[in-house]
Amino acid sequence: MNIGDRVRLLRGTEEGVITKLSPGGQVEIEIEEGFRIPALKSEVVLIHQAERDHFGTKEVKEEVWEPKVRRDSKDQAQFGVFLAYLPYNDQHHGVHLINNQEKDILFYVAETHGANSKTLSAGVLKSKQHQRIDERSIKDFESWPTLHFQFIPLNQRMEITLAPFERKVKFKASAFFKSKKKAPLMEKEAYVFQLNEHTKPLDIKALNQSLNEEEPHVVSSGTSSRPPAEVDLHIEKIEPNHQQLSNSEKLRLQLEAFEKNINLAIVSGSDEITFIHGIGNGVLRREIHKRLSGLKHIEYFQDAHKSNFGYGATRVKIQ
Repeated sequence: MNIGDRVRLLRGTEEGVITKLSPGGQVEIEIEEGFRIPALKSEVVLIHQAERDHFGTKEVKEEVWEPKVRRDSKDQAQFGVFLAYLPYNDQHHGVHLINNQEKDILFYVAETHGANSKTLSAGVLKSKQHQRIDERSIKDFESWPTLHFQFIPLNQRMEITLAPFERKVKFKASAFFKSKKKAPLMEKEAYVFQLNEHTKPLDIKALNQSLNEEEPHVVSSGTSSRPPAEVDLHIEKIEPNHQQLSNSEKLRLQLEAFEKNINLAIVSGSDEITFIHGIGNGVLRREIHKRLSGLKHIEYFQDAHKSNFGYGATRVKIQ
């Protein structure tokens, strides 16, 4: 059993998704009502296994590849690779990758912050299967990072080779909350997005080179222009015509300015840099501190001295 597997209690009617595996054979299950309950592994069974045991199995004949019969529009809309945000309750959503096609796929998914990334999941997702890759809180929607997907279709026998592809996904609220429908294979209401549309080919040669490269050295001082010692991230300093922007658009512009200047500070050999973000509701400060925590070449960061900036600035010391 793995996190994200859908299970049924043997001594009850509850169904749910495994959200935690603990030592001693215990699991935590999120049931339909959004509650999480503990159980022993011996007290639950995978739903697909239970259905197989009940209905039996049929002998599968070996198939010879041939062009597929054209699907009708309803089938075609359900066919492909999908990203689904499945509500567990009114706040938390499980992030699921769905492979509703005939081929297994090798996949990689990461969250990206400018030039930096964090791998969320990677592996093989079999045909007609889905897998939970992360969990997101809806209250943090405006600060959800960009997701970067890479896919390589796998051939289990001699057949036509399909090209690898990749996709980057960043949501706008207007599009995200209009996408609720029944997720393929899962048969549950979720926010669903097809990933094998509007893709670009994956450059395997470049990918292999990046995997074999050593960690890049920091460029010595003088090869890039240094950013200012103090960068003001107040929106009126970044975008004069900011009155018509939504809060999420303002935050995006502020974080882009932060990413640009911190990366420039690192590659130019700056010793330190201070970001003036103000106090406000604290969202920008928290997001900056979160991203700084994941960056290399940062010795430390701290709130700047209040005599200069109050509590609305962060000083970053660079290695």
